[in-house]
Amino acid sequence: MAASRLELNLVRLLSRCEAMAAEKRDPDEWRLEKYVGALEDMLQALKVHASKPASEVINEYSWKVDFLKGMLQAEKLTTSSEKALANQFLAPGRVPTTARERVPATKTVHLQSRARYTSEMRSELLGTDSAEPEMDVRKRTGMAGSQPVSEKQSAAELDLVLQRHQNLQEKLAEEMLGLARSLKTNTLAAQSVIKKDNQTLSHSLKMADQNLEKLKTESERLEQHTQKSVNWLLWAMLIIVCFIFISMILFIRIMPKLK
Repeated sequence: MAASRLELNLVRLLSRCEAMAAEKRDPDEWRLEKYVGALEDMLQALKVHASKPASEVINEYSWKVDFLKGMLQAEKLTTSSEKALANQFLAPGRVPTTARERVPATKTVHLQSRARYTSEMRSELLGTDSAEPEMDVRKRTGMAGSQPVSEKQSAAELDLVLQRHQNLQEKLAEEMLGLARSLKTNTLAAQSVIKKDNQTLSHSLKMADQNLEKLKTESERLEQHTQKSVNWLLWAMLIIVCFIFISMILFIRIMPKLK
């Protein structure tokens, strides 16, 4: 299937961004960040396009765009150690963007940035600026200006850089482990609270059922008692009425005889 115009534009812009990322840029350079934002929009449009490429190709584009975005975010960090650590988590593309490339440009950019951050870390450890000449580094280390830096000292400096990098990785791993333990503790505590709440709710429902049964029983007893009271009162009224009726008859019969 032939590539659509949208995909061709995306490939051209992606190739341009990779070339800009490989070059030494000014800190105030803003075009690359804008281009990467445009790449994200074009990639989202390509995913829903009618003639979109295969999913493997789209995934490759996504990896490269995410790599460029992550590289820009890493450059905004303050220290070189943070930049180097963020650079390690970046995943460059596996396939060249254009046919002229033998090695993916993002992989080359990844290696260049790693070397640059390692050099900056070494400069920070030595207390010098990466832009200073090598003579200042020799003076900083206490060597004469005419004497070259020995291989042993360079190896020691590199060991210091690697040791610091390893310490940062160990610290990050410990923090992640601590977060995992804290999350596990909070989860267990939440489960315990939920379990207690469920038990309390079950007990409340059980007590409510028992109270409802007692209320029904007492209601029936009250109804029976009310019916019995009404029956006794009715019989009492009938007896009183009969007594008054008989008394009146007797009174009527007795009264004429008295005259």
